[in-house]
Amino acid sequence: MKAARLYAKEEIRVEDIPMPKISADEILIKTGASFICGTDVRFYQNGKPNTASEPLVLGHELAGTIAEVGSAVTNYAVGMRVAVAPNYGCGTCDQCVSGDSHLCRDSVAIGVNVDGGFAEYVRIPAPAVRQGNVTPLNQTISFAEAALAEPLSCVYNAYEKIGIYPGDRVLVIGAGPIGLMHARVAYLAGAATVFINDISEERLQLTQKLIPDIITLSSKNLEAELRDATNGRLADVVITAASVGAIQEMAFKLAGLNGRVMFFGGLPKGKSCVTLDTNEIHYKLLTVCGTTRQSLRQYRHCVRLIESGRLQVKDLITASAGIEDIEQVIGAIAAGKGLKSAITF
Repeated sequence: MKAARLYAKEEIRVEDIPMPKISADEILIKTGASFICGTDVRFYQNGKPNTASEPLVLGHELAGTIAEVGSAVTNYAVGMRVAVAPNYGCGTCDQCVSGDSHLCRDSVAIGVNVDGGFAEYVRIPAPAVRQGNVTPLNQTISFAEAALAEPLSCVYNAYEKIGIYPGDRVLVIGAGPIGLMHARVAYLAGAATVFINDISEERLQLTQKLIPDIITLSSKNLEAELRDATNGRLADVVITAASVGAIQEMAFKLAGLNGRVMFFGGLPKGKSCVTLDTNEIHYKLLTVCGTTRQSLRQYRHCVRLIESGRLQVKDLITASAGIEDIEQVIGAIAAGKGLKSAITF
């Protein structure tokens, strides 16, 4: 089969490798679509330990068709269309039995620790099968849309953690695909106004086209523009949808009294210590949260949201390419071109 494997920093090779063999309690999936995300770009740009001797197939946003089912697996059948949540845990720790297997101390992720979706076929390990990481799809949803349930459910996790309520004023900083997902979830939750900010005028224009009701704010004097737009009240919720320390530093100034601030997405290693004015938290009574990944409940919930048509993701797909072009696609994403880019088979 064809697969794109990471060997070292800025070295990814498209190769013919043997198809994975599955055990009695595993599933083999024929990939329908798999997306490149910021995590894949970082791995490409910075490398990963041990890949020189054990090259890794990246890709943790994926969906496809079941090609083979182990003899001990129940409730799944060859030919089923499915989406795959990437994170699975040990299955027995307090986090796992509480439904938070993504927070397991021994958590593993498909496309991060074991081979993922940038290949024609993907082996789903037994713990992931047992924990329910494989979600059947109906016929109304494409593989590309289903694969986007992974980033959407990360966004949904943040929504549940920080809370967005009818009438809220929400500011999203970062107009990439994640930022647009945050905006759409906020509207679905009943936000009265959603503002979005980005340093890229091109992305702000694209956002306005995709979400006409959204209000775009420039980066030249963001706080002043937000004050003018809210009659001085600022935002009830501020979401940092870009991994930049300076954005986290200014987030507190943009939140109003009793506001909530969501730090979405981690900062690069070595750059995670930032200067924060804690008086802003103290005197404004702010709530500050962070989230990572998603639970399987949240993942399946987002699959259903996409299937129902209540939350649109199809228009976030701005590029599609075959596996042979994966390096060029990674380069385009790193340069901030477009939104979501699919690798299709």
